[in-house]
Amino acid sequence: MGQKVNPIGLRTALNKNWESRWFAKKDVFGNWLHEDLKIRKHIKEKFASAAIARIQIERFSSRIRITIFSARPGLLIGKKGAELDGLKQEINKFTENKEIFIDIAEIRRAEVNAQLVSENIAMQLERRIGFRRAMKKSIQTAMEMGVDGIKIHCSGRLGGAELARDEQYKEGRVPLHTLKALIDYG
Repeated sequence: MGQKVNPIGLRTALNKNWESRWFAKKDVFGNWLHEDLKIRKHIKEKFASAAIARIQIERFSSRIRITIFSARPGLLIGKKGAELDGLKQEINKFTENKEIFIDIAEIRRAEVNAQLVSENIAMQLERRIGFRRAMKKSIQTAMEMGVDGIKIHCSGRLGGAELARDEQYKEGRVPLHTLKALIDYG
């Protein structure tokens, strides 16, 4: 059995950074960690159609800065920032009276971001589009956008088959053993 390692966790501090950036004492660490998980889950569920790639949370003494990286920032902001104000009110329920700042960062090329590519393939599978077609189309568009390499691994009851199996397609180079390589994972 192979020893599988998440490429982001392996490269953290080399060429990737943490998703949550804060330091806490032992007594509040667990609470803050669960708050971060609740905030991420709430944002992902509320704005499922906004193509959110990642959510970065920074904590200071009495402030929380949340940066949302999205391919469709207009859905997050809403008309005149109405959605952002509502989101701040909802997140304030999870935290203990801390000032919340929400920044929105736009992802210009969604076809290059691994998380958005994987969510796109999952959405196509839910809509009953053929898994081979969805995977190959994603590979083709990513390679056209200038990606060095891409590897997609899909598993489960593919095509509604009775037995579960897995299929994988690769194109280009994906150097997983090179730590300095910029590997995105979704």
